[in-house]
Amino acid sequence: MTAQSSLEATSNDWPSIPFAEWKDTCATLHMYTQVVGKVRLVQTTWVNHSWHTPLYVTSRGLTTSPIPYGSRTFEINFDFIEHAVHILASDGGKRTIPLAPRPVAHFYEELLARLSELNLPVQISTIPNEVAEPIPFETDRVHASYEAEQANRFWRALVQIDRVFKEFRARFIGKCSPVHFFWGSFDLAVTRFSGRPAPPHPGGIPHLPDWVTREAYSHEVSSCGFWPGGELLPEPIFYSYSYPEPPGFSAAPVRPAGAGYHAGLKEFVLPYEEVRRAPSPDSALLDFLQTTYEAAAECARWDRNELERGDFPPGGNILRHP
Repeated sequence: MTAQSSLEATSNDWPSIPFAEWKDTCATLHMYTQVVGKVRLVQTTWVNHSWHTPLYVTSRGLTTSPIPYGSRTFEINFDFIEHAVHILASDGGKRTIPLAPRPVAHFYEELLARLSELNLPVQISTIPNEVAEPIPFETDRVHASYEAEQANRFWRALVQIDRVFKEFRARFIGKCSPVHFFWGSFDLAVTRFSGRPAPPHPGGIPHLPDWVTREAYSHEVSSCGFWPGGELLPEPIFYSYSYPEPPGFSAAPVRPAGAGYHAGLKEFVLPYEEVRRAPSPDSALLDFLQTTYEAAAECARWDRNELERGDFPPGGNILRHP
């Protein structure tokens, strides 16, 4: 039992987010995050596996973190409490864009205009990534939904998931990604690496250059994440996969009982509702993350003694003064 166990979240802290109820807002918000994410992309030095591009969960929404612009920096923050996007510059400049029902084209135009007002002009590719039928931002008047309550519920779910993912991440001492939100695929993810090279990835992700995918999967991974749903699987899920997928992975026993291997996705999946309704959502999610990672590591014969922590320090500040 850790020092934080008495503060563990219950099912009441994990909001219900049925995909059918907010799919239009989800699709619009996906495009809003792509616009913002591409600003970070063009202004930031490339980091392995595209780790320079994602957004991060905050106590109010999502953030780019500081983005360089010459000798200055700026950041763009989604606030799902105020329902606004805030642009904050290191020289004190600030602009705010309300989050409300409006076409992606209008959001795109206003974001770039507000950046220019702060002497931060940027140019981005306006073709969305990783979607089957992309509409250029400047002409996208199809995606125009924004229900504040639904966006807030999604963010509140991310807050809980981000917290548990970070606990899981701390168990690994090998190379591991941050917990980050990829605006291309619209999912929160964390990835562990064995340290061994992987065969070239076949690519084929819609509107994503194959060289980007191959660089992202240059080494063996066990990756897990959360996805709010889509046409292929219209419900929010947790997922876990291995690349390359080792023999026996799909048949490996995993927990909790609601988890299983999805042959179409080639991933283990666990419905978000299974976690939300569990007596201990944290424990249920950690069980899924741990057992699916062990399936990958055992089937691929990772050197687990070198990659994992044998004992976990207690929660809270472990550097205590006398």
